[in-house]
Amino acid sequence: MRSFGYFANNEFHEAPNSFSVRNPYSGEEIAVVSRPGPSKIEEAFEAAAKAFKTTRNLPTHKLADILDGISRGIQKLAEELAQTLAQEAAKPIRDARAEVARAASTFALAASEVLHWGGELLLLDIIPAAGERIALVRRFPVGVVLGISPFNFPLNLVAHKVAPALAARNTIVLKPASATPLSALLLAEIYREAGGIPGAFAVLPASAKDMESFMARGRGFAALSFTGSAEVGWRLKGMVPRQKVTLELGGNAGVIIEPDADLAWAVQRTVKGGYAYAGQICISVQRIFVHRGVYSEVKEALISEVSRLKLGDPLDESADLSAMIDEASAERTEEWVKDALERGATLLCGGQRQGNRFAPTLLENVPPDAPASCEELFAPVCMLESYKDFDEALEKVNASRFGLQAGVFTPDISKAFQAFNRLEVGGVVVNDVPTFRVDNFPYGGVKDSGHGREGVRFAMEELSELKTLVLPNPK
Repeated sequence: MRSFGYFANNEFHEAPNSFSVRNPYSGEEIAVVSRPGPSKIEEAFEAAAKAFKTTRNLPTHKLADILDGISRGIQKLAEELAQTLAQEAAKPIRDARAEVARAASTFALAASEVLHWGGELLLLDIIPAAGERIALVRRFPVGVVLGISPFNFPLNLVAHKVAPALAARNTIVLKPASATPLSALLLAEIYREAGGIPGAFAVLPASAKDMESFMARGRGFAALSFTGSAEVGWRLKGMVPRQKVTLELGGNAGVIIEPDADLAWAVQRTVKGGYAYAGQICISVQRIFVHRGVYSEVKEALISEVSRLKLGDPLDESADLSAMIDEASAERTEEWVKDALERGATLLCGGQRQGNRFAPTLLENVPPDAPASCEELFAPVCMLESYKDFDEALEKVNASRFGLQAGVFTPDISKAFQAFNRLEVGGVVVNDVPTFRVDNFPYGGVKDSGHGREGVRFAMEELSELKTLVLPNPK
């Protein structure tokens, strides 16, 4: 078992209070982590404000070197990071290794974006009153960023807060999820080894209560980047009306399977998208809509594939999914599945809970107002339903307060554009599941799914402000 201090001003510090991190699958205590209190939170933000005086003027080549060094450091410690993810988050080791590779790529993308982070020249003589003037438009950093990350991607979602913040020449104080702080603390060590500016990055595994008390004072930071539940995210946004806010919140993603689709591929990807990491992904497939002409065929194939999934130890190379993050989450899942069945849904497979392990589950014809259908389930459970035509399928996907991403399986390009134009989501993935994400495209949602966009360059824009310089331009 390891002990971790919190990270501030390029040093690890012990605190009087600490908490245990346990492997969700085995229950084993794997680490003890120091929990900084209110005074230490204040000190970390003060150090970040002081460091901003350096980062805002950091030469481009030095900033790129730091970000590239972090990327290379992640690659160097790839297996240790993957093992840590598997143990603290119960993430199957194959998925954990993929997350580590993505985190390295995210910092590499940030290093590249820095080299192209320039400005725009505008000609102002479009009206006579402007005279002979031009304008130089550039983005400038906002200052100190508060990043709050969830348990489900403890490294790459941290990377999506830290890399763009630093690349835009901000400083950032990160509060990781208490269930999974270890990979963020390992990243802090990598940051220090890469020559990171002291104070520009802090990792504070503080309590939610203490961090919210700091936020309520409305000072000390210029922007909030939050990933987590819709209820918490919108509440936090209301607490900081003067700060820039990016919210990456929940969803109950829908996928449409048309009769002309490659059905074998659609089934394979839908199962992966719905049950990877026990469905604890914001863009997990939750609602599956299948054209009634191929419904029976797809239904049988889904039952077969879901029934074959292996739930096991996250360190087992053959495990497809593992335990949920805690027993309360599994109990809520059990309650929502029971509620759906009482409302008339049919259980096609799964449905059993043992502690915080929930069997991969497929339900049919869940009423749209049942929580398992209309809320974010965040569990290894999918809902299956038929539709008569493409218009109806689009309406079913849109019948949600969430709008993160959606998937559409069809080779028909006109239907792909129909979906793109009509679906009320932040992203449409054609011939794949909504769970698909590459770290350079703009990622985020509409409606209750969030506000703003991630994806390195787009997050850099969220964490910066435009400034215009007007200059004479004599001919």
